[in-house]
Amino acid sequence: MKNYLLFLFGFFVLGFSVQAQDETKKIDYTSERSLKNEEKYPGAFLLSKVTEQVYFNHEGIEVWCDQAIFYKEDDFFKAFGNVKMVQGDTVNMVSEYAEYNGKTKFAFASTNVLLTTPNNRLTTDTLFFDRTKQQAFYRSGGTVKDTASTITSRVGRFFMEQDKFSFIQNVVVTNPEYVINSEQIDFYSETGHAYLYGPSTITGEASEVYCERGFYDTRNDKGHFVKNSTIYYDNRKLQGDSIYFNRENSFASATNNIKVTDTANQSLITGHYAEVFRAKDSVFITKRALASMKQEQDSIHIHSDTLMITGKPERRLIKGFYNTRLYKSDMSGKCDSVVVNEYTGLTEMLGEPVVWTGDNQMTGDTIHLLNNVTTNKLDSLKVFQSAFMIQKDSISGFNQVKGKEMFGLFENNEITETNFIKNTETIFYSRNDDGTLIGIDKAISSSIKILFQQKAITDIYYYTDVESILYKEEDFPANARELKGFNWRGEEQLLKKEDLFLNDPPLDLPKITGIPLPEEEDEFFDEKEEGEENGEMMLNKNSRLTPKILQNREKDTLQLKQSNAPQLKEDQPTLKSEE
Repeated sequence: MKNYLLFLFGFFVLGFSVQAQDETKKIDYTSERSLKNEEKYPGAFLLSKVTEQVYFNHEGIEVWCDQAIFYKEDDFFKAFGNVKMVQGDTVNMVSEYAEYNGKTKFAFASTNVLLTTPNNRLTTDTLFFDRTKQQAFYRSGGTVKDTASTITSRVGRFFMEQDKFSFIQNVVVTNPEYVINSEQIDFYSETGHAYLYGPSTITGEASEVYCERGFYDTRNDKGHFVKNSTIYYDNRKLQGDSIYFNRENSFASATNNIKVTDTANQSLITGHYAEVFRAKDSVFITKRALASMKQEQDSIHIHSDTLMITGKPERRLIKGFYNTRLYKSDMSGKCDSVVVNEYTGLTEMLGEPVVWTGDNQMTGDTIHLLNNVTTNKLDSLKVFQSAFMIQKDSISGFNQVKGKEMFGLFENNEITETNFIKNTETIFYSRNDDGTLIGIDKAISSSIKILFQQKAITDIYYYTDVESILYKEEDFPANARELKGFNWRGEEQLLKKEDLFLNDPPLDLPKITGIPLPEEEDEFFDEKEEGEENGEMMLNKNSRLTPKILQNREKDTLQLKQSNAPQLKEDQPTLKSEE
């Protein structure tokens, strides 16, 4: 008997609890005026304001309006005039019209819709709100005002629990400092972090960024870009697999497969790590760093462990540090470091420099190459201290000239004349036209002039205090056939562009982790199969909406599609590559 009573009591409590639970799911309302018009609105109450607005309450959501049509049995109402819908501290929405389905917790608002969250203000013409998912959705265009920016898009979806907006179609972020255009942006309201997907540009007064996947901190003006990333600075363009950008500091860095194109000076810098300081107009680049400068129909290429480019276009300097190598179709060289002044046309080679032109090798403490900035052709060459020129003889031995300094002249980028001054010495293998050796000539003088044709020596002139002796080959000892300071480096000569990187250590490039694609979200409208009970799902029979309106559309999905957008046209200068 006792157990039976306990069972009855438990059944009574359970029944009461279920009944109470059912009651909490019903929409509660308060209205100063309530009418019924069964003929026009069967099963509905007509509620209206007298002094206080009509009020609805349902499981944490409150609604105020001037007038309403309330279908109590269906747990559904339409609200008209000065509608306000509030859900805790997450949603505060006003509109001229709204409707709410208590069974599905689905709301719809239209006409001058304003949704206010703790961090943003969203305005749109029509807005769908699914309380079960805690998501709001528009697809007729909307504007979100953040603390730092204004964002517009054709389609938008707000994930309340994540405080995240997903914008697609014609997305534009307008900030006093820049404008972002993108196919899709995921925006986190609390942090101001924006993730860009598809062809996107960030345009500011002094720069423009292009990427097809990227991240941007809209409040601190810095970002990270991957996939076809490019930054444009005036006449300079930076490309790389991964680019970091800081607008406030006018700084950018790039990693892997980098190109820095200077359209003003027709140069191209490549490597695998770079830093750009826009305010200082400087670039630092390393890891297979290579600078290529156009010279008429040719190009000169400079490779160093590290390259630095500084100064405005009209005063630009290119500096190479450590293991520097130069290559041109008719000349090559090596040194420890180099400085190229594009304004004066002067190239300074420092640290055991050597230059090869044809079969001629020139060395000294310092070598200067002077380019004519008007014609963009090589004009002259100067060797300071311990000037030494060596030419391998056609059969055996080496022709040699040395002096304190040497000055050379070029025509059409070919050496035509050299002048050695102070304490000059020579050793030359004198031959007949058929190549027969006449003898080995050793001479000293105050200065020497040498003339060339097609990079070969044709004439030699000795000036002041000349002493010359022509030795028979057998009378000239082998150990005397090299002048003091002789250092033949012909095996180091660069014969093709690829030799710039000869004997470089293997590259160890960092792996670019990138930015993941957006998460695949479920479709906003939970459409049910045709013929299923309540197949219209969120749609009440008295709703202004239609089943067609509540159909998901492919173009409104928030999943990144493969872009068919054309690639940006390369605007870098054509640089001839010599093999």
